[in-house]
Amino acid sequence: MISRNIQWNIDLNEAEPFLLKPAGKDYLWGGHRLKEEFAKELALEPLAETWECSTHPEGKSLIVSGAHQGRTLADVLWEHPEYLGTHSKAQKELPILVKLIDAKKDLSIQVHPDDNYAGLYENGQLGKTEMWYVLDAAKDTHLVYGLYHDTKKEALKQSISDGTIEKYLQKVKIQKDDVYYIEAGTIHAIGAGALIAEIQENSDLTYRLYDYDRMDKRGQKRKLQVEKGLEAANLSGSRVPCQPMRVLSYRPGYASELLCRCRYFQVCRIIINTERHRKMAAYHSDCLSFRILLCIKGCGTVFMDTGKSISFFKGDCIFFPANSVGVKLHGKAQFLDVRV
Repeated sequence: MISRNIQWNIDLNEAEPFLLKPAGKDYLWGGHRLKEEFAKELALEPLAETWECSTHPEGKSLIVSGAHQGRTLADVLWEHPEYLGTHSKAQKELPILVKLIDAKKDLSIQVHPDDNYAGLYENGQLGKTEMWYVLDAAKDTHLVYGLYHDTKKEALKQSISDGTIEKYLQKVKIQKDDVYYIEAGTIHAIGAGALIAEIQENSDLTYRLYDYDRMDKRGQKRKLQVEKGLEAANLSGSRVPCQPMRVLSYRPGYASELLCRCRYFQVCRIIINTERHRKMAAYHSDCLSFRILLCIKGCGTVFMDTGKSISFFKGDCIFFPANSVGVKLHGKAQFLDVRV
């Protein structure tokens, strides 16, 4: 029933939210869970990543509902920069990228440059700070997060050459619902058995330091970028990452908690359950930013003030322009709510 829902009031300038279809990546460490558990119908084997909300040229999301159906998100935002909001006023492309990642095998040991390094040495591209939300993890799954202690560049370079780099790497056991903030420059890797939602800067800059001598589909070792990687990396010892303090804020049929806030993005987890609540709970936006809802559990419907609606299911990603019409959310679901 429409009367049992959550109302989300945004500035009424008649732009409607729309559903996205992701681009996919078939990296050698990927698995099948994004197809089996999130219904990602992409002809890739394996399916390692889906770029759910992306304007990056290496993987553009496609709009599959509403007035812009059939067009890429990148093209629409170029024509309608007002959809990004005043926080992104000087840009005509999305400043962030939202992914789902299925790590059946260990990812490579890698590092991403910061904005300054990328600007100087990668033709003005953005660096890559990111956040991981653990959707699921096998019993012994871990991630690599920085170094155990301060390490000299020469020693780390030699360890890469002789295959002993793992002795320097800080490994952290992870579990479902964990949150990790990976600042640019942090040496890191996702471990086998992890299912991750990743929010990051709009960048595909990755310097691969070590890849376990694995072969790709052509029988060749994947390229390493050791020199650049060590130049961009923070070689100081890292503290063991602690889980942030999280407080759920409740309203009838609705709850939310802040997961991460940094200079690049803000991410909250939203829980809705309107099945037994008649009273509507208003949720107000300041209209400074677009919004992205990534459904990580459940299903439901977005009802718009224009009379239209979007049905959503686990794994779906919905883009809300900064000047979106008012909407009401109805169903039983969990989302990652992303803005800048």
